[in-house]
Amino acid sequence: MDNNPPIYTLRNASISFGLKPLFNELNVYIKRGDKISLIGRNGSGKSTLLKVIAGEIKPDNGELFTQPGIKISYMPQEANLSGYNSLREVVLSGLYDIHEEYKADILIDELEILKDQPPKSASGGECKKALLAKALVGEPDILLLDEPTNHLDVVAIEKLEEVIKKWSGAVVIISHDKAFLSNITNNMFWLDRGTMRHSDKGFSFFEKWQEQVIEQDIIEQKNFNKKLEEETEWLHKGVTARRKRNQGRLRRLIELREQRRNQIKQVGSVNFEIEKSEGNSKLVIEAKSISKAFGNRDIVKDFSLKVIRGNKIGIVGPNGAGKTTLIKLLTKKLDPDKGFVRIGKNLEEAYFDQTRMNLDLTKTLWKTLCEDGDHVFVRGAHRHVVAYLKDFLFKPEQANTPVSALSGGEKNRLMLAKILSNPSNFLVLDEPTNDLDMDTLDLLEEVLSEYDGTVLIISHDRNFLDKVATSLIYMKGDGKVIEFVGDYSALIKQIKEEEAVNALKNQPKEIKKEIETKQVSKKPTKLSFKDEYLLKTLPTEIAKLENEINSSENKLADPLFYQKCPEEFKNLANNLEKMKLDLEEKETKWLEIEMLKEELEG
Repeated sequence: MDNNPPIYTLRNASISFGLKPLFNELNVYIKRGDKISLIGRNGSGKSTLLKVIAGEIKPDNGELFTQPGIKISYMPQEANLSGYNSLREVVLSGLYDIHEEYKADILIDELEILKDQPPKSASGGECKKALLAKALVGEPDILLLDEPTNHLDVVAIEKLEEVIKKWSGAVVIISHDKAFLSNITNNMFWLDRGTMRHSDKGFSFFEKWQEQVIEQDIIEQKNFNKKLEEETEWLHKGVTARRKRNQGRLRRLIELREQRRNQIKQVGSVNFEIEKSEGNSKLVIEAKSISKAFGNRDIVKDFSLKVIRGNKIGIVGPNGAGKTTLIKLLTKKLDPDKGFVRIGKNLEEAYFDQTRMNLDLTKTLWKTLCEDGDHVFVRGAHRHVVAYLKDFLFKPEQANTPVSALSGGEKNRLMLAKILSNPSNFLVLDEPTNDLDMDTLDLLEEVLSEYDGTVLIISHDRNFLDKVATSLIYMKGDGKVIEFVGDYSALIKQIKEEEAVNALKNQPKEIKKEIETKQVSKKPTKLSFKDEYLLKTLPTEIAKLENEINSSENKLADPLFYQKCPEEFKNLANNLEKMKLDLEEKETKWLEIEMLKEELEG
C-alpha cells in the first residue's frame, strides 16, 4: 500500500467538450512514482484528460490541487515543429535552465536522435524521439505522453521503456501498444462509458480486470432489468401515480427507463469480418534470390521466400530498413534488381496504407464505403451503410461527415471498414495498429487470426504480432533479410545469440581462447561460509521487516494521521519506502542463494 500523499489531485470535476459532457464527478489522484496507463476507446476523452492535467484545458468545475513546485510536461500526439531548425533545437526547448544543455545531449545520445536533422526532412520516428526527449529533458514531476510509440521502431520503443522504468517521477501514458504498457506501468485509469475506474495494478492485469467488470455489469444488468420489470408491472396495475405517496416511485421508474435508453444508445462493440473472394491458389508468392539497392545501399540482398495460402507474415525491423520496399517487391509493385517474383493465380489483394493514401478527405464516410446507393455487400448479404459503420464504432450522425473531420484513429477504422468489405484473399497491412483503440485492436487480432487468406503485416506492435503472425521477416537494414518462425521475443533472442557468436569468431585468437577458458572454468561445489550464514539469518530478518512494514502501513492508513501529524506522516512514509526496498533486496538475495544451493546440490 502506497500512503504517500498525491502530488496532483482533481476532485469532483465536470468536463465538457462543446455541448457534450465528457466527465461528471471525475476524481484523479497522481502520486510520485506512479506509472499510469490511461485506457479507453477513441472518443472516450483520454487526450482531453491529459490536457486537463497539463493545464491546457480547465475543468468546468471541481477542485484542483497541485503540490507547490511540481513541474508537468506534456507530449501531444501531434506537434508542429516548423519553427525549429534542427531536432536538437526541439529537445533544448524543453529545458527550464538553458545552462543544462548537457542533459539534452545525454538524452539525444540515449535515444539515438539525429540531432542535426531539420524537422521538415526528418522521419516521423525521428521527430517523435525528439518530442519525447523535449518532454523528458526538463525532468518533470509528472510526464504526460499521448501515443509515444507511434512511428517508433521496436529498438526505439525498447530504449524508451528503459528510460521510463528508471524515471522517478509520475508518468501518465495513452498508448495502444500493449507490450509497452505491460512492461512499464504499475497503475491504470480506465475511461469506461463516461466514468473513470482506477486500479493500482499494471496493464498486464487489464484483461482480467475488464472481465471482472463485465461480469459485475452483467449481474447488475440482470438485477436492473428485474427491477424495471417490477416497476413497470406496478404501473400497469393501475395504481394512481398522481397520489403524493407514489410520486417518488414513479420518478424512479422514469429514471430507470432513461438509464436503459442510454444503455441501448451506447454504440456497440467493433464487429467486423473480412469479405472473402473465391480465389483458391495455394502458392501466393514466390520470391527467388531477389536483391534491391538504392544507390550504394542494399535494401534486400539475395532473399528467397515462398508464401503459401493462410500464412500470416509479420515484417519487422528498424525505421528505414526497407520494410515497405520489401512489400512492394513481393507484390510486384516494384521490380527487383536481381532475381524474380512470381504471384499465384486468382489473387485478390486488399491494401491498408499507413499514410491513408486510399482515403479521399473530401468524401463523406458514406460515400467512402458506398459511392452509389445506400448498401454495401458484405459476407454474402446486403447491409445498410450506416449499420456497417456502426460495426466500427461510428455513430449514425457521422455517416455524412467528411473524412477530413475524423481523428487519426477514426481514419484508421474507416480504412479497415473499406478494405475489409472488399472481397479479398490477400491482405497487406502497413502499420494497421497506429491510433487504434484497444477494442478495435482486439477485434482486428481476432478477425486476422480466423481469416483463412494470406496476410503480410508491417508493425512495431510486438503484442499484436505475437498474437497474429505465423512467422516473422526481420530486416536489419544492411540488406540481410531472414524469416523466423516464432514470436518476437524468441526472434530477438536468436539474433543476439548469433551476434554474440559472430563477435567471438572475430576476436583475436588469444582473447577468444581466454573467453572460452572463462566460460568453462571450474564451478564451486558448495556454498561459501558467508552464503551459508545468510541463508540461515535472512528469513528471520525478512519476517521482522514484514511485521514493521505492516505496522507502518496500518498507521498510515488512518485518514486522520496526515491531518494531525503531517511531518510524522511524511517521515514514516519515507521510512516505509526504505523498508520495502530493504525487504526486496533481502528477498532477492535469499532467493539467489537458495537457487545456487539447488544448482550445486543438483
